[in-house]
Amino acid sequence: MNTEKSKKLFEEAKKYIPGGVNSPVRAFNSVGGDPLFITNGKGSKFYDADENEYIDYIGSWGPHLFGHNPTFIKKALLDAVENGTSFGTPTELEIKMAELIIELVPSVKMVRMVNSGTEATMSAIRAARGYSGKEKFIKFEGCYHGHADYFLIKAGSGALTLGVPTSPGVTTGNAADTLVADYNNIESVKKLLKSNKGEIAAVIIEPIAGNMGVVSSNKNFLIELRSLCNEENIFLIFDEVMTGFRVAVGGAQEVLAVKPDISTFGKIIGGGLPVGAFGGKEDIMNMIAPVGPVYQAGTLSGNPLAMAAGVAALSHIKKHPELYDELENKSSYLENGFKENLKSIGKNYAINRVGSMMCMFFTEEPVEDFNSAVKSDTELYGKYYHQMLQRGIYLAPAQFEALFVSTAHTTDDLDKTIKAHAESLETVLR
Repeated sequence: MNTEKSKKLFEEAKKYIPGGVNSPVRAFNSVGGDPLFITNGKGSKFYDADENEYIDYIGSWGPHLFGHNPTFIKKALLDAVENGTSFGTPTELEIKMAELIIELVPSVKMVRMVNSGTEATMSAIRAARGYSGKEKFIKFEGCYHGHADYFLIKAGSGALTLGVPTSPGVTTGNAADTLVADYNNIESVKKLLKSNKGEIAAVIIEPIAGNMGVVSSNKNFLIELRSLCNEENIFLIFDEVMTGFRVAVGGAQEVLAVKPDISTFGKIIGGGLPVGAFGGKEDIMNMIAPVGPVYQAGTLSGNPLAMAAGVAALSHIKKHPELYDELENKSSYLENGFKENLKSIGKNYAINRVGSMMCMFFTEEPVEDFNSAVKSDTELYGKYYHQMLQRGIYLAPAQFEALFVSTAHTTDDLDKTIKAHAESLETVLR
């Protein structure tokens, strides 16, 4: 496979952009080699600068539920561009967008649009702190909520130890207010609640994590977490930036049947454009300026391009809820194909899937939290990744990310992927 143009572009990019990329995972550091520069996409496929074709399973990291460049979203964008790209004023599209989110996600009664998932999660934490008057919050090891300072914290040496920054530039003060619990371990949460009695404003969690691979909350764990938050007057925040409208119409909270106080969204609600949102009950959301004292703002929040694409995407979901049955059928077909391949070579690598999100871990132990996820053989994943790439299959260039199936993936795409999976495993495991 010739990738000379991508290599030249990467060398040029490194002169002007840190590491040559505008988001770290794109740099291929986790799998080795140089990133591919993509020029265009249609349906289930995209093409690099050297005109190589790939069946794409990252879908812009989740939002391309309908594949690349679907006609109805493209039309909505072109129509919006004719009227103007940004006004910095309210538009009717913002109302339509809010109405759709509220209609499709029952726990959300009011919603504020922002420009990214990071903005959504940091604003949700600020709202919870502002409402409660408390400063600390609990997050879970292995969950990713964006790059705000107080999210870039890892667990200390024990359950009661203060978190520690994972990036230079993040202060110890931020770390002191961030408490880190173990995913799917309710006892670790209880210990933090006991040692920080009356000081915790919120618990934030990816109910289905997508950044330590795909790892779902245990339903009993989530139900008990909901009960603890009720008892302690703590806000439960679901980070559905990845799972919102991806795993079901109502997101992970529909799949797991547990309602949060605040939900955060991104990715799919903009039809693939940069966007985010956070929402919840009226009394919480009415704490947000200009109604309440909690300040949050964004010049491009609710901009007409993102709103037009988002209204088109969510309207399509509303009209065609059966698409989730289609996604389930395609995703289970791919999962079963992978499992048959593993069986034929005598391996039992963990495969976690929820709806159209899936991950194969290079470990034969069950993966249910961060500690079990990191037992994966990342070096072997890197070799496997490049074998798949050589066969025209584009996966996430990191072990601890999700694979996303879209409605655009055909049976032929899935069969080619299953065949490439078998050949790639046989090659790397010789």
